[in-house]
Amino acid sequence: MDIILLLKAAVMGLVEGITEFLPISSTGHLILTGQLLDFWTPEKRDMFSVAVQIGAIAAVIYEYWGKLWGSLIGAITGNAQGRRLSINLIVATVPIMLIGLTFGETLKAYLFNVVTVAIALIVGGFIIIWAERRQHQVVSHEVDDFSLKQAMLIGLIQCFALIPGTSRSGSTIIGSLFLGISRKAAAEFSFFLGIPVLMGAGLLDMYKMRHDLHTNDLEVLAVGIIVAFISALIVIRALIRYVSKHNFMVFAYYRIVFGLFILLTWWTGWVHW
Repeated sequence: MDIILLLKAAVMGLVEGITEFLPISSTGHLILTGQLLDFWTPEKRDMFSVAVQIGAIAAVIYEYWGKLWGSLIGAITGNAQGRRLSINLIVATVPIMLIGLTFGETLKAYLFNVVTVAIALIVGGFIIIWAERRQHQVVSHEVDDFSLKQAMLIGLIQCFALIPGTSRSGSTIIGSLFLGISRKAAAEFSFFLGIPVLMGAGLLDMYKMRHDLHTNDLEVLAVGIIVAFISALIVIRALIRYVSKHNFMVFAYYRIVFGLFILLTWWTGWVHW
């Protein structure tokens, strides 16, 4: 058992849990952290970065089990709100599934690098500032109030998250604000939308790498997933409390400053990303 490798996996899991549901890009932070820690081989590191998201999504299922189960039962029994939420989640999931399965490997080959992450962080930060400075007119206050059109548009917006550094939660939450959705409902829908997207992507990557994984590798994955679950659960609860009283400007400033720092250190060679 490689204790150092397990500690690195715990750090990676912590980074995933903290960043997955904040609009600051978990993939971008995992790419940077993995390179700084010289974590695993590049192939296993990429697989780990996707698989560890299972822990964060498990936290969503745990926290919102009652609402998710109620939605499923409602869809089966004909309850209007339960059916609406279930259909909206399916509709919003289809675009990123199609584009991810078609172009996922190409995007990994060309865009999973430090410069792309930094630029996406900066651009995303300015988009958040733009969104927050607009006059908000809320038309959907709860997560099961969305129209089919809103769900479809959120699904299309989510596709930008395939670019590392963009942030899946950031694109869906900020996109929802443009569509007249309340901050709380936008955050919750982003949480729920991550269940099929991230769970499916994590399991698919683990399946593709199944012949290259050994018993010790499974221990590394387990540590990362468990740490991601615990830290994500804390962040989910904190974020819902935060958005009830604050906007997302602090995340915009963080993205811009961090993105500029990455570009500066990359260009000068101060940090070997």
